[in-house]
Amino acid sequence: MTKVKAAVCHAFGQDLRIEEITLRPPDLAEVEVRLEAVAICHSDISYMDGAWGGDLPAVYGHEAAGRITAVGAGVTGYRVGQKVLVTLIKSCGTCGPCAGGAPVYCDGTPAAEGAITLADGSTALKAMNCGAFAEAVVVHQSQLAPLPDDMPSDVASLLACGVITGIGAVVNTGRVRPGQNVVVIGAGGVGLNTIQGARIAGAARIIAMDMSEDKLEDACAFGATDALLATGDKPWEAVARITGGRMADAVFVTVGAIPAYDQALRLLGKGGMAYAVGMPHSGAKAEYEPVIIAAVGQGMKGSKMGDTVLARDIPWMVDMYGQGRLKLDELISGRWRLDQINEAIADTKTGHARRNVIVLS
Repeated sequence: MTKVKAAVCHAFGQDLRIEEITLRPPDLAEVEVRLEAVAICHSDISYMDGAWGGDLPAVYGHEAAGRITAVGAGVTGYRVGQKVLVTLIKSCGTCGPCAGGAPVYCDGTPAAEGAITLADGSTALKAMNCGAFAEAVVVHQSQLAPLPDDMPSDVASLLACGVITGIGAVVNTGRVRPGQNVVVIGAGGVGLNTIQGARIAGAARIIAMDMSEDKLEDACAFGATDALLATGDKPWEAVARITGGRMADAVFVTVGAIPAYDQALRLLGKGGMAYAVGMPHSGAKAEYEPVIIAAVGQGMKGSKMGDTVLARDIPWMVDMYGQGRLKLDELISGRWRLDQINEAIADTKTGHARRNVIVLS
């Protein structure tokens, strides 16, 4: 048994409490990872605020990096002391989605039970298969990806969710081709990486839309060719001017705001596709006029975690970072200690942070 400190959520919408928890030893195909950094994602905040339900108490956090400290039976390809990325993508490798190359939609791996025990003997939910707002985690080996020893853990942790979600939405889900026009609604952490993905894919026009002028400046620094304030009237007319009437081949909605979803299809050209990346609260609904979708061959598709395949996509992104072609250091807005996590969450909620990272060692 391993005792570590963790930030535990006992009530939705309330501050997390730093407590000592106990992790059971790794079971079949599991590893224990001593974490060095964990980033704060808006998905964690949505869960902590009760937007998507879930059981409590819980330990959230799912963008992490660290070193393996123990391995269970049946673990292959990993060793104690190895530096790894820890993600929420847990896959069995044999079900239909996994066999079809879509492990983010795995339906064959049951959730692990009893990994986290609180000081009073009760158990806590290992949220999103990770529970990474803690000094260590026990996770399934499928949730890992190897990292270079010399890659800073605070930077590497960003690859676990925000980066792969944004870039993957473009290159994996959207399969954007050179010369196409792209609109990215939302220039937060995921949006900036979606913009990076469009730049890497060779998009002709990358139009960023956001409510904040500061965020639009960030968007241009990450590769946007044009910036539009979402507060303006009829943004589709601005998109038409920028694209010479072609409109967008792909629109990526990277925020959970319903008005963004309501506008997305109006920005598309004939045959264009909108991609749902940002996740609204449960029960929220958008409205569309189906006859237009049918008449001009448009559509909408979801993108979960950028349809990432860890073994394929993480080595590529690590290499891109090493070449200076993928911005990661620039994504970090602030570094915080574990005992400052509530302040870091509050700062994230202001909407100004790209990514706040909890540094654990």
